Amino acid sequence: MKFPTKMYINGKLTSGNGYKQVFNPATEKEVVTVSTAGLRDIEKALQSAKNAFPSWSTTSIEDRQRWMKKLCDEVVKNEDFLRECIHYEMGKPWAQTYEDWDRLVASLDFYSEEISRIQNYSLVDRAGTHNHRMVYEAAGVVLAFLAWNFPLLNLAFKIGPAMAAGCPIIIRPSEMTPISAYAVGMLCKKIKLPDGVVQILCTESHEVADKLTSSNIPQVITLIGSTQTGQHIMRTGASSIKRYSMELGGNAPVLIFEDADLDLAADIVTGVKFSNAGQICVAPNRIFVSDLVKKDFTDKVVSRAKAAKVGFDKNKEITTGPVIDKRAFENIKMLIDDAVTNGAKLLVGGDRPSYLKQGYYIAPTVLSDVTETMQVYLQETFGPIISLITFSEETMLLKMANDCDEGGLTAYVFTSDQTRAEYYASKLRYGEIQINGVKYDIDLPHGGIGQSGIGHDCSSLALMDYLVQKRITSAKKTYKFERLNS
Repeated sequence: MKFPTKMYINGKLTSGNGYKQVFNPATEKEVVTVSTAGLRDIEKALQSAKNAFPSWSTTSIEDRQRWMKKLCDEVVKNEDFLRECIHYEMGKPWAQTYEDWDRLVASLDFYSEEISRIQNYSLVDRAGTHNHRMVYEAAGVVLAFLAWNFPLLNLAFKIGPAMAAGCPIIIRPSEMTPISAYAVGMLCKKIKLPDGVVQILCTESHEVADKLTSSNIPQVITLIGSTQTGQHIMRTGASSIKRYSMELGGNAPVLIFEDADLDLAADIVTGVKFSNAGQICVAPNRIFVSDLVKKDFTDKVVSRAKAAKVGFDKNKEITTGPVIDKRAFENIKMLIDDAVTNGAKLLVGGDRPSYLKQGYYIAPTVLSDVTETMQVYLQETFGPIISLITFSEETMLLKMANDCDEGGLTAYVFTSDQTRAEYYASKLRYGEIQINGVKYDIDLPHGGIGQSGIGHDCSSLALMDYLVQKRITSAKKTYKFERLNS
């Protein structure tokens, strides 16, 4: 298959000043070499977005909807091609590439409809002398930084609301997974999307990336990435006043009480943690299990870990693919080794499966007796590791669950006691509380608290991050101006 290699800037597919080899972490072999942006490419993209804003922001909603429908149709027609891009740039199991592609379709469809539901509104004047209207307008040029773990899903969360709101958007995919994003650029070119409305470029250079954020052209900067990356972008973006929408790190706690449905809990914990090799921001990280059900729950989790299929084969049902690169592999190994050295028990996994001779694979891993001093407890693991922590009393449970510098995104509660579930839902300091299940969709708000982010992805709340409100006040004929005494 011939993979895309060119950036999409100012309505054209273009080669930049640099090049980046993209490797498949499942095979450790090069997939393709793509073009990357230099400073001149950045300047061109910024100016193109600035030039596009006056016309795109005032294009009728109906016309923006038609453009989004055209792009969505091409995404649907090119399903296999887009999924192949992800399959090879990430080594992601074929079945799991569907979610990426599906969210792009869903985003273009949802936001093209949702923008029609945003209504301007009137305010009551207390003195009765004026009429007031609040109107929504496009916020300005958007700059989007994407994480590599869901290349098209992350792109989908940004491109849909930006296009619908009337904001030109510059998308910077991760240098580790630029191929599928470049493929979207090809589709934008194919439908002849107006110049500057969507631009897609990749760069490895921190200097070049910082040039984007420090420019005074972007009015909105949106990010999916780590808390540390978010802090850096806000620092470099402080050259001018900007709006931010960021989904950042997480260290999700899972509270499993003695009355929980243990099979359901085990299915969800292992299902989310082993899918995408655990490289999911909302994946369960710290699993707090009542000592009354510890053995039963542990047995269920271990059996599911042993049954998981690891590999890279489009024609087989694969549970867990590779982690993204050698550095990620070594970090996960370090977390496991640190835990075992400090007293945790390795029940299954812990290394590359013996039948796989290459690729950055970590077998689904279960650790018990994990404590709050271990790095695997303190860090967002971003790997297929399940860390089990036993509790006997609930006295300290809430404090431990909330005591996390990178927390604030997602927490899970499993119990048949609804009163208990609601109590913990009200006390856990996380943007999403999942009780006895898990659900994500394009129409459901997704966002964190504290160090886990600002604003939202998905739902109408995300659309609001790309809109500003303007007050228009008109005096009535009966109004007479009276100068105020100072």
